[in-house]
Amino acid sequence: MTDPVSGPTGAPPLLELDHVRKSFSSGVGRRESVVAVDDVTLALPSERPVIAAIAGESGSGKSTLGHLALGLLSPTEGRLRFRGQTVGDLIRTDGLEFRRQVQAIFQDPADVFNPFYRVDHVFAMLGRFRLAASAGEGREQVRSALRAVGLDPDRTLGRYAHELSGGQAQRLMIARVLLLKPRLIVADEPVSMVDASMRVAILDAMVELKDKLGVSILYITHDLATAYRVSDEIFILHRGRIVERGSTRAVIASPVDPYTRQLIASVPEPDPDIRWGGPPDDSPNGTPDGPGVALSQPAAVR
Repeated sequence: MTDPVSGPTGAPPLLELDHVRKSFSSGVGRRESVVAVDDVTLALPSERPVIAAIAGESGSGKSTLGHLALGLLSPTEGRLRFRGQTVGDLIRTDGLEFRRQVQAIFQDPADVFNPFYRVDHVFAMLGRFRLAASAGEGREQVRSALRAVGLDPDRTLGRYAHELSGGQAQRLMIARVLLLKPRLIVADEPVSMVDASMRVAILDAMVELKDKLGVSILYITHDLATAYRVSDEIFILHRGRIVERGSTRAVIASPVDPYTRQLIASVPEPDPDIRWGGPPDDSPNGTPDGPGVALSQPAAVR
């Protein structure tokens, strides 16, 4: 089967997983094996930027797949390549450059900040990656990146992480990523811990990264509504295996696999006539899906 996001024959993909499997030892004496990612094959093209969503429920192997793409884990079986080269080899020979080209945006930005430092400290990599010719140029680059994600540099720099909202902290991490000019971003549930208004701003920033800067994004999420909003392609992951793949709109509009249909059916449809946690006002028995919120296909695809 031809991968829907693969480039033309002969062009090395930006990121390629070739029959990748990742298992972990567990149990007494570590004699048992738990498979987190099982025979996954996918590719992101190098000739055009894409946002590819990895979607599935908790425990489906999404974050493990993301950690593999970042080079934080090595596959138990199969091959993992970045721009045609094995990731393990790249990390050994030129790890710093690989880390610059492949960046991460994690679920909880608070995990990234050291509480003893002001938030300015996360931009210390400017010197390590030699991104600025002088300290003054570096400061201006930081201020410009903050403005690009909608943050006021004068109200952001000099503060501690606990003084920022979740949305501000996440946008600050996107600004940090902007400075490194990566080719690929692995975004692991980047909007799950911010409020609805900030979700829109962060999702829009991700689309701008793709459209204006040519950055591809591996978007890991359990939320099909946000995947529908931003992603070009989607891979549905269930128990470590890809059970469905294709154009996001095509998959959500006409799902084939029963698990995909179940995920879509679990997305609440906003309806002012349905009370949260109770049956509709005009129905004593609830919806066809049972009492409570109506569960159906996302309104966006109707």
